[in-house]
Amino acid sequence: MDLKKQALAYHQFPTPGKVAIRSTKPCETSMDLSLAYSPGVAEPCLEIADNPEDVYNYTSKGNLVAVISNGTAVLGLGNIGPAASKPVMEGKGVLFKAFADIDVFDLEVDCTDIDKFCETVKYLEPTFGGVNLEDIKAPECFHIEERLIKEMDIPVFHDDQHGTAIIAAAALKNALEVVGKDMSKVRLVVSGAGASAIASCRLICLMGMKKENLMLCDSKGVVYKGREAGMNEFKEEFAVDTDCRTLEDAMKGADVFFGLSAADILKPEMLKTMSDNPIVFAMSNPNPEINYELAVSTRDDVIMATGRSDYPNQVNNVLGFPFIFRGALDVRASKINNEMKLAAVEALATLAKEAVPANVRRAYGNAEFSFGREYLIPKPFDPRVLYYVSPAVAKAAMETGVARKDIDLDEYTLKLKGQENKGRQILRHYYSVARKSKNKKIVFAEGSDEQVIRAAHLAAQENIAEPILVGNKKEIEGAANKLDLKLDKIEVVDPSEDSNISAFGKELQSIDRFKSLSQEEAEAQSKTDHIYSCMMVREGKADGMISGVGRPFPETVKPIFSIVGLKDKVKTASGLYIVSVKGRLFFINDTAINVEMDSEKLASITLSAAKFTRSMGINPRVALLSFSNFGSVNHDSVNKLKSTLEIVKKADSDLEIDGEMQADTAVIDEILNENYPDCKLSKPANVLIFPDMQSGNICMKMMQRLGGAKVIGPIILGLNRPAYVLPKHTDSDEIFNLTTVAVAQAELG
Repeated sequence: MDLKKQALAYHQFPTPGKVAIRSTKPCETSMDLSLAYSPGVAEPCLEIADNPEDVYNYTSKGNLVAVISNGTAVLGLGNIGPAASKPVMEGKGVLFKAFADIDVFDLEVDCTDIDKFCETVKYLEPTFGGVNLEDIKAPECFHIEERLIKEMDIPVFHDDQHGTAIIAAAALKNALEVVGKDMSKVRLVVSGAGASAIASCRLICLMGMKKENLMLCDSKGVVYKGREAGMNEFKEEFAVDTDCRTLEDAMKGADVFFGLSAADILKPEMLKTMSDNPIVFAMSNPNPEINYELAVSTRDDVIMATGRSDYPNQVNNVLGFPFIFRGALDVRASKINNEMKLAAVEALATLAKEAVPANVRRAYGNAEFSFGREYLIPKPFDPRVLYYVSPAVAKAAMETGVARKDIDLDEYTLKLKGQENKGRQILRHYYSVARKSKNKKIVFAEGSDEQVIRAAHLAAQENIAEPILVGNKKEIEGAANKLDLKLDKIEVVDPSEDSNISAFGKELQSIDRFKSLSQEEAEAQSKTDHIYSCMMVREGKADGMISGVGRPFPETVKPIFSIVGLKDKVKTASGLYIVSVKGRLFFINDTAINVEMDSEKLASITLSAAKFTRSMGINPRVALLSFSNFGSVNHDSVNKLKSTLEIVKKADSDLEIDGEMQADTAVIDEILNENYPDCKLSKPANVLIFPDMQSGNICMKMMQRLGGAKVIGPIILGLNRPAYVLPKHTDSDEIFNLTTVAVAQAELG
């Protein structure tokens, strides 16, 4: 019930659905209006009428994919209809955008007739650069895709067929290499005869598997020549001469098993009858054809892959379709042919053999990956997949004559490398570190706040932290009941009922800021949710804290400084935001703590920001920001920054830093290189140090609210333990993200 409520709330709030349309051009003035619509819009219309290929130059067609379904085979839910399939299609659009920056219109077509469905899709061709068919039942899906490929002049790709096939084929290629077996000699058993199974069989045969060595099984048993029950032309394609009639018969002596059917269908006894070093791809989701632990305990020489993220070798379609379409769109391909699919297979197989860089390992909790039995294919969140698979697909399209546009593949690869979303990588790193940390307790001061409860509940469900909600127990339980969220994994603490209050009061009196309090006053203070939470962190009863909902920032942060305290040798705390905007990542300091700063304070927060950036495996390039460029204005604030630069260089001679400089100079490569060739920054800055909190906070808020930046923070640097103060209007997702950072920082130290 919890998952159901969370999923429904996720899809409903704050705006129904998961996607929206964003304008890429301004429409603020009368001139903008005249260019966007009448009369200016007539000009590109006339150009396209004269030269139809210009539609790619003047419209979004070249980056727009239609995700189309009739809802007849939605996930594992069956024929639930087109309207009920829409959340899945929107989700597919989210993945296209997130992984390959491809825009999507999802189209749910109320039609099960093959002819009418194909006719409908075909009429949409002028709008789209490609079509991704989704969740259409077999065998109709085969007929629909084949017909549309023939009749349309843009790529048509049924991901349910080819997505799984491509990823599984790449993993199989590498698995066979690991065990030293030949594709043309091994025997494969496939459980399942639907879209993905048939496509997998076809693709693997293209890679050298002999049809006579492939045995297809469905719910009625082995697909053999002469069988009449439950047959169709696509199963008939893989019917073989054999006396085997059951899956159990087929498994004897098999080298490879592909499961694309149902949970627990492969029994341990069957696994024992396979050849040496058996390869088992149990890809049914969420429960595989044989449980991973059961398989490896049955055969210690088995190589396993599943569709799940919690086991090695996850076969996940997201490794395929976004990047295949990216490559196809960028050369304006007319179709996605077998050569392009095989190119994707080869690219994925090759990437798995490459050394895994630190940023990928960090995204999975600093795990070690090396090519072998437990690492046959890249991880889904490996950003290198984009610039391995897409150029390979584009190259195959050009070589086979289906590309309308030739591109320089080296330049194309470099362009794709620049599209990595650094902000998303950082958050994945924190998330992975947090999940691998054990028993990290995070205390939430405003425990009865609905947004806080949502975030704490998610942190508990995701095994990110052991949340502690502080406040009136009845109010917290009432709020949780209202949200229909269970508090099973969450500790609820009411300070007024805690026997530690007397001890907390005495400890509070030992702190300079609170020495004037009587014991009674100190105990009363300790019963407030915020002070109580600070004391829990101070006393080691919690590893970090989140506070600030409905409370002014200064009132929240001052007790934290006094009670949680600063680390040794740290003189100045600072509030840093991680800001991701337009694919670029910035660390902005100070945005929250120090209103006025002298050179010493600025140097201190600069060094803290640089240390934090390095802890993320990112080389800091620091710009000291001003209204002046390298002495162009003589002013006290400029001289302050010059002094700051000298102090920082003495403290950290290896740090890449320069200033003072204006903001656009710091972040725009052309301005920096063309006008200031002597600047010490090798590339535009990624750490921005503002001369005071006012300017830093204003910039960050403008970037977030008007520039569409994604922000994490403020992260208070310099404290003994993570203690973060929430800005106003913080939603549950932002609280969850900050909780994740707090746990990761507690783990990393």
